[in-house]
Amino acid sequence: MPSPAEEDWRYVAVPGSLSNLQIPRSPGADPTRSTYESLLGETTGRADIVDGHVSGVAGSNIAQLAESDVSWYEPAAPVDRFAAAASAFGGSGVVVSADAGEIVSQPLFVSIEAATPGVVSIPRLLVVGAEASAVDVVVEQRSPDGFESLVLPDVEVVAGRAARVSVTVVQNWGDQTTAVGRHRLRADGGASVGFAEAGLGARFSRLHLTVDLVGRGADARISGTYFGDADQTLDYRYFMNHLGPNTTSEMFLKGAVAGAARSVFTGLIRVDPDGQGTNAHQTNRNLVLSDSAEAHSVPNLEILANDVRCGHGSAVGPLDEEQRYYLMSRGLPAPRADRLQVLGFFEESLQRFPNQKLEPMLRAAAMAKYDRVAS
Repeated sequence: MPSPAEEDWRYVAVPGSLSNLQIPRSPGADPTRSTYESLLGETTGRADIVDGHVSGVAGSNIAQLAESDVSWYEPAAPVDRFAAAASAFGGSGVVVSADAGEIVSQPLFVSIEAATPGVVSIPRLLVVGAEASAVDVVVEQRSPDGFESLVLPDVEVVAGRAARVSVTVVQNWGDQTTAVGRHRLRADGGASVGFAEAGLGARFSRLHLTVDLVGRGADARISGTYFGDADQTLDYRYFMNHLGPNTTSEMFLKGAVAGAARSVFTGLIRVDPDGQGTNAHQTNRNLVLSDSAEAHSVPNLEILANDVRCGHGSAVGPLDEEQRYYLMSRGLPAPRADRLQVLGFFEESLQRFPNQKLEPMLRAAAMAKYDRVAS
């Protein structure tokens, strides 16, 4: 198993082991109804993946994906035991696609569930936007509380020339679920990719995200909001590769930890020698709401070109005492002043999510966690 002694797993220790888990041959339960799907209103298509198996696909622009249907785009990435398991045992999945010039007016929804204790599930999702197309996908990941499971989500997004592709992930795993995801995004010339993740659940959740901006003028907008409490670990390893000229990117994540929770953000902006004219920035800010909680933020730049504008910023700290004083001087008691600070803290990141229909429920979920730890 990976250990904190390895640089790519620094600051975290993966709970449990793989030896007691099984690969399910079929879904262990029927899919349940998602509360987030109702926020989207009308959708173009939807799919259910339960225990790593596709249990239903409906609508247009979405279909079941067999392992032999596509050669997965594989950028260079560390290979660990979880990546090897996903490669060896990953089966069918779901493909969302938009043809050249097609503008998919309504979002598509993919529900990913872990419904059976003691299993390893490997849900796979491929999103392809052909040249000059536009498509928006919302993914919810969830499992019940109280039983152990391992989920290895495998997501790939490919945006063709001048395409606009966005993916929003709501991570709402149960309190005994371990999730280790690998997501890869690729944008060709003039394309725009958007990705956002709301990290709410799981005992241990790790997301390894790689973004390759390949063509001239490609753009990426990466956002995130996360809140860990109890003994949760939320681990984000984000890598932005500017491979083509005149590419742009913005990476913006905000998170909070309480109880004995731990968060980790390691972000890298890498500018290739051919990436002249790059404009890139990454920001990670963290609130630490208890003495036992930890937040680690490690932004990095690797610049191999000489005509670029790049920057990074990170912050880790408690609630602002001056803001509390100001709000209390306007008549708010201390608990309400602190809650207003937390609400405002998350607002900036939630406003950046590609699908704003999810924002009210995501805000409510984050503040419900705060209310529990503050009571």
